Amino acid sequence: MKISRARGTQVLFGKEALLFEHIEEVFKQTSQGFGFAPMATPIFESSAVFSRGLGESSDIVSKEMYSFEDRNGESFTLRPEGTAGIARAFVTEGLSQHSPFKVYYQGPMFRYERPQKGRYRQFHQLGVENIGITSHLSDLEVIALGHEFLNRLGLMKNCELQINSIGDEESRAAFREKFVNFLAPFESELSEDSQKRLKQNPLRIFDSKSESDQKILEGAPKLEESLNSESKLFRDLIFEGLSQLGIPFHPVSGLVRGLDYYTHVVFEFVTKDLGAQGTVLAGGRYDHLVEQMGGPSTSGVGFAAGIERLALLLEDRATQNLSDIMVIPIHGDLEMEAFKITEKLRKLGFKVFSHFSGNMSKRMKKAHSQNLKAAVLVGPEEIESQIFKVKDFRSGEQMDVAEKDLEKALKTLLSDTNSKK
Repeated sequence: MKISRARGTQVLFGKEALLFEHIEEVFKQTSQGFGFAPMATPIFESSAVFSRGLGESSDIVSKEMYSFEDRNGESFTLRPEGTAGIARAFVTEGLSQHSPFKVYYQGPMFRYERPQKGRYRQFHQLGVENIGITSHLSDLEVIALGHEFLNRLGLMKNCELQINSIGDEESRAAFREKFVNFLAPFESELSEDSQKRLKQNPLRIFDSKSESDQKILEGAPKLEESLNSESKLFRDLIFEGLSQLGIPFHPVSGLVRGLDYYTHVVFEFVTKDLGAQGTVLAGGRYDHLVEQMGGPSTSGVGFAAGIERLALLLEDRATQNLSDIMVIPIHGDLEMEAFKITEKLRKLGFKVFSHFSGNMSKRMKKAHSQNLKAAVLVGPEEIESQIFKVKDFRSGEQMDVAEKDLEKALKTLLSDTNSKK
């Protein structure tokens, strides 16, 4: 039987893997700069963690979870997102003593869905959670972190922050009644998914991708019309705060997000560069999730972003090399001498590619195929004089460099190469 890669998974290698590492490193530095600490949760949890936290009517729980029973008959689920597991840990691991609890995470997630560009069944997500603060400033800090992260990646110029308030429970109950009454005459015209959502969680109909559903929704009542005074004040404080921080935003009345734990303000950074699936980074406030996990009433706010989607937006910038230099012996009997120089350069911090077969011509071709920037050529005369030939692949020039000056010359060459990209 032929063994193949599981559908909806991917293998990361070379420049693609380096691009993922770059995104993760920028995220790490940005998060730590905002005072967030790293956190890792188990890759699988009790299924109740997600069904309770995300909502039985959500697409993730109803259609996409990878769940299984262990040998004791207990149901577990590969984590489909990060927030519910962190809220569970906040309760069961006694982490409330660290309030405000500010953490960032990154790692693989799992959802059974149709694979497509930038969307996999095993995908990689990064995110932050800020738990234990009721103030709107917590929301502002998380949104500002997301904005700064995308800005450091160079993506913010092509992204727009969309934001909405879905209100508190009282506001949503008032809206639900109006919304259901509006949709009742159209029930038979709604898509199958929306007909189910009408009975379980009507707000989720705003997420429908059906064109006929969206046409019906054009005449629907607006959620903001049902916001009570507390919800309006919370929304307005965040809108005012974003303006004062100089973060542009665009209110979108139909934005509700797809998970049941959200309350008050939700947001998405979106781009047109990914086609219809334009969400890059998204999140919002959740005031009851910790309570649903068995803890005290505790507010939280966070966001998540898919690394695959970020990588798609950055793929034309994936130019970082695994190595910059190759040390090439002119004759095969100088292999060990070349290897000794290779090791010296590595200890000085250079990224040196090794290749131990073929004549000089073949090794030069290999260096070009690896997109290396320079080669150090080692021959009998070079060993005797301790003056080596350094080949600059960008300019094609070759220069003689004494061993004592090799570090400085290579650093200058690499610096010039980077500045002229």
